[in-house]
Amino acid sequence: MKRAIFPGSFDPITLGHVDIINRALPLFDEIVIAIGINAEKKYLFTLEERTNFIRKTFSNEPKITVKTYSGLTIDFCKKLDINFILRGLRNPADFEFEKAIAQTNRKLSNIETVFLLTSADTSYISSSIVRDVLKNGGDISSLVPNSVTSK
Repeated sequence: MKRAIFPGSFDPITLGHVDIINRALPLFDEIVIAIGINAEKKYLFTLEERTNFIRKTFSNEPKITVKTYSGLTIDFCKKLDINFILRGLRNPADFEFEKAIAQTNRKLSNIETVFLLTSADTSYISSSIVRDVLKNGGDISSLVPNSVTSK
């Protein structure tokens, strides 16, 4: 069984995340969307809200589960017996950053990272941009799934 973990803070989940997950579904038997908990990071949305956004977005997809974790992603993968990490790439800067993490993870474990390029129509979207738009009273409905805007 091919299982992948898609880690992130998902503060909030965006249409870019949704695009990567939907395109990865045919590649894996299960995708665990893993919400990382970092005590040093300030989140706009609570862990419960972020979890609910994701569960509502993928409520009709049996191949997706949502879990939370702290610590190293590879340790969480080992705990769940998962051999693949799924990551999306928006631009060359993402590639350089993600490549270093993937190489480190590979050095420390037997876990492979699978990269998917974001679609052109979502490549500009990031959670930090969404948070900025939201903090300034802007409309985020074209950037996030309905589960976020119907909160």
